[in-house]
Amino acid sequence: MRIIVSIGLIISLVSCSLVLPIKVDPAEDIQIEGTPERLARGEYLVEQVSGCTDCHSQRDWSLFTAPVKSGTHGAGGELFNEDAGAPGNIYTPNITPAALGSWSDGEIVRAIVCGVSRDGTPLFPIMPYPNYAHMSKEDIYSMVAYLRTLEPIENNIPKRKLNFPLNLIVRTMPKQAEFGVLPYPSDRIAYGKYMTIAAGCADCHTPMEKGRPVKGMEFAGGFTMGMPSGGQVSSANITPHETGIKNWTRRGFIQRFKALDNEAASRVPLVKGQINTIMPWTYYAKMDSSDLGAIYDYLMSVPAVDNKVIIYPEM
Repeated sequence: MRIIVSIGLIISLVSCSLVLPIKVDPAEDIQIEGTPERLARGEYLVEQVSGCTDCHSQRDWSLFTAPVKSGTHGAGGELFNEDAGAPGNIYTPNITPAALGSWSDGEIVRAIVCGVSRDGTPLFPIMPYPNYAHMSKEDIYSMVAYLRTLEPIENNIPKRKLNFPLNLIVRTMPKQAEFGVLPYPSDRIAYGKYMTIAAGCADCHTPMEKGRPVKGMEFAGGFTMGMPSGGQVSSANITPHETGIKNWTRRGFIQRFKALDNEAASRVPLVKGQINTIMPWTYYAKMDSSDLGAIYDYLMSVPAVDNKVIIYPEM
């Protein structure tokens, strides 16, 4: 009986994956003008805030913060596997013009904000399209304009292999974008929230159960990931609790990032026994101080959660 039920479940899931369409509109027929303003804004978002090329490149895990390897900028190929907390083997796609040159601007926008590739393949939300879906349309357009300027790099990316049943459930994940509005920087909380979403802070700093964020634990840390260079690291609690950042000053928060805003900081070899970090410090370090300060202001406004995290659980 159990075998029959299991077979029936598999048939049902397979049937759903074949019959039910992904509920996302076709790509918009648009041509995005690469104005100087858009290119500057897009570079800032892609390279410093959202860190697109941090994931869509190959990283040198022998160095602290794992900077991008030379010659791989935007070319994809970084592997997220079960050791890193992924449900299978997921390789980041190539986002240089070598891969996206045949894509329309609308197709790139749809992939970024809805999670659907040009050929209709649903993207797994390790690509934080649920975040980008709430950014302003103009910011997304700026990101697309900048991606068009990356150096074209050919790279043969292996196909992903998602574990069952996520290889079927992934079709239900893409959603229609609900574009937001970029708040005025003077509205520190609203603007800080926007930048926090754009930077994907909650994605790593919220614990997960069965692939879903634990409700009530937003920004409380404790999401444990395996490092490609060995060992495990857990994300920190960044809520305004004693076990989080309650005792941090705004200046101290900004300085924690800015201290790594130099070339030398990204070329520090790991010492024997040292565990690396998934946190792309040297990317975020180049964010505007005012934007980092706004993120701090927003984080100090979220509910405080008592959650003492051991950053390196194996040490």
